[in-house]
Amino acid sequence: MLYIIIIFLLVSVYLYCLLGGADFGAGIVELFSKGENKKRISSSITGAMAPIWEANHMWLIITIVILFNAFPTIYSRISISLYIPLILLLLGIVFRGCAFTFRHYDAVKEPKTQAVYSRIFAYSSFFVTFFFGTNIGAIASGKIHAAPSGFPEGYIFPWFNIFSISIGLFLCALFSSLAAVFLIGDADPNDKELKALFKLKSKQANIATVVTGGLVFIASFIEQVNFAESFFTNTASMIFIVLATVSLPLLWQAINKELKWRSRIIAGAQLLFILGAFYSVYFPTIVHLGDADDLTLFNSHAPDATLDYLGWALIIGSFIIFPSLYYLYKIFKIDERNEKAGAE
Repeated sequence: MLYIIIIFLLVSVYLYCLLGGADFGAGIVELFSKGENKKRISSSITGAMAPIWEANHMWLIITIVILFNAFPTIYSRISISLYIPLILLLLGIVFRGCAFTFRHYDAVKEPKTQAVYSRIFAYSSFFVTFFFGTNIGAIASGKIHAAPSGFPEGYIFPWFNIFSISIGLFLCALFSSLAAVFLIGDADPNDKELKALFKLKSKQANIATVVTGGLVFIASFIEQVNFAESFFTNTASMIFIVLATVSLPLLWQAINKELKWRSRIIAGAQLLFILGAFYSVYFPTIVHLGDADDLTLFNSHAPDATLDYLGWALIIGSFIIFPSLYYLYKIFKIDERNEKAGAE
């Protein structure tokens, strides 16, 4: 049952990065747009996200529930040591969600208030993604201490360092790349200029992802984090990163030809390869401690009875969740097509 729960945990993390990441990335794409293009991009993002953005957070909730119940030691250590960046992340999610809701459903859409909502949505999308990355960097860096000597070592240094910041920037580039690829397919088929703009954004984000990925390795050497060395000596991680690299020209080809589903599948596969490369370095470690034994999925799990209850709940729940999500996406896409047909 432990292995079943681990599979659900890994799948939940991947789906949140894929679906929730694309949502956060859409806000980042909007943030780095200007003038009239920004208004058109904003409108397209709102139309694509409005029906489903809340459902994507379900995967984050499942991840937290699994950690809380199945791996309480890991959950408590992360919650204590990363209290500050986690609070900032959650505040960003709240502000972002409120701003997007008010922007889309505001009964009186005045230009000034819409502009305020849009700025909060765009900046908080970057803010949230960045702090996701810094939290990941903290748990992987070995800078978390079980018995810190003081407040800075316990609550500041684990996440406020070059390595964690570089992962935050990398995640912003990666999520915006995902978003741009998804938005190409959701743009109005008759608006060739908007599609061309999203194509350009996707390629720019791809390049930014490669550059910031290089910064992660450089930062690991500067901060003396044992990431780059472990990465380049791990066969599985090297295979995954080669696959991610090889898929890049295939993705650009699919984007240029406007092959909607092929480009989305390749982008999703790239994300899987990147996460696979990261997991290969650290698995089964979740929290790399600097002054104690690492917390892994095998030395920090709950009693067997708890795992049995949680495992069966996840198995049974998956037969409800996945059909419901499929139905949700299908219904809203049908409504979207009907609205476009009615407008025409």
